[in-house]
Amino acid sequence: MNLPNKLTVARVILVPIFVFFLMANFIPFNTYIALGIFIVASITDFLDGHIARKNNLITNFGKFMDPLADKLLVVSALICLLVVDDGTRIASNRIIAMLAVLIIVAREFVISGIRLVASDSGKVIAASMWGKFKTASTMVAICFMLVVKELPFLKEVTMVLFWIAVTLTVVSLIDYVIKNADIMKDGFTSDHVGASPETAGNEHKPKFDEETGLPLQ
Repeated sequence: MNLPNKLTVARVILVPIFVFFLMANFIPFNTYIALGIFIVASITDFLDGHIARKNNLITNFGKFMDPLADKLLVVSALICLLVVDDGTRIASNRIIAMLAVLIIVAREFVISGIRLVASDSGKVIAASMWGKFKTASTMVAICFMLVVKELPFLKEVTMVLFWIAVTLTVVSLIDYVIKNADIMKDGFTSDHVGASPETAGNEHKPKFDEETGLPLQ
């Protein structure tokens, strides 16, 4: 496993550690510790891609796991922030906070679905530029949300950063859908869509004469 892929795996490992400290209110300065872990994990997101491109170490594993690691980190952070302080670190209204997080999480599921369809065709979809902008803006917003209660003067800046992230989430989703429309179309029109496990693939099996048992031409 090369260095960029090791950094990606390290980011995945940091996710449960980050979640633990964020939720561990009994630990002094837990949110600041969680912030430090989140920043380190976010830096690995920049480093793995930079090192891979610079040293020509791009692999299919990296193309698949890098965005997946980002999803695990970001989604875990947002879900935890919904629980901490009733979501007020995300938005002043809990319902608005839940809807905003739902948009981000739904986008991740849709993109993951597109990647799964593409993988069936032997294709690997790397993160797009809009996707990278979305990830970076979301990570920056989360950093502010982690400490906005302790540093209330950052509230307005935090809200602006978060809604920029939500906007880029929608833009990147539209970009993915448009660029990969042919992959989605192929997936929906596949010959095996809707076929039962007993019948799927039978059309490609040879037919035999019932009397002689010999294959028909």
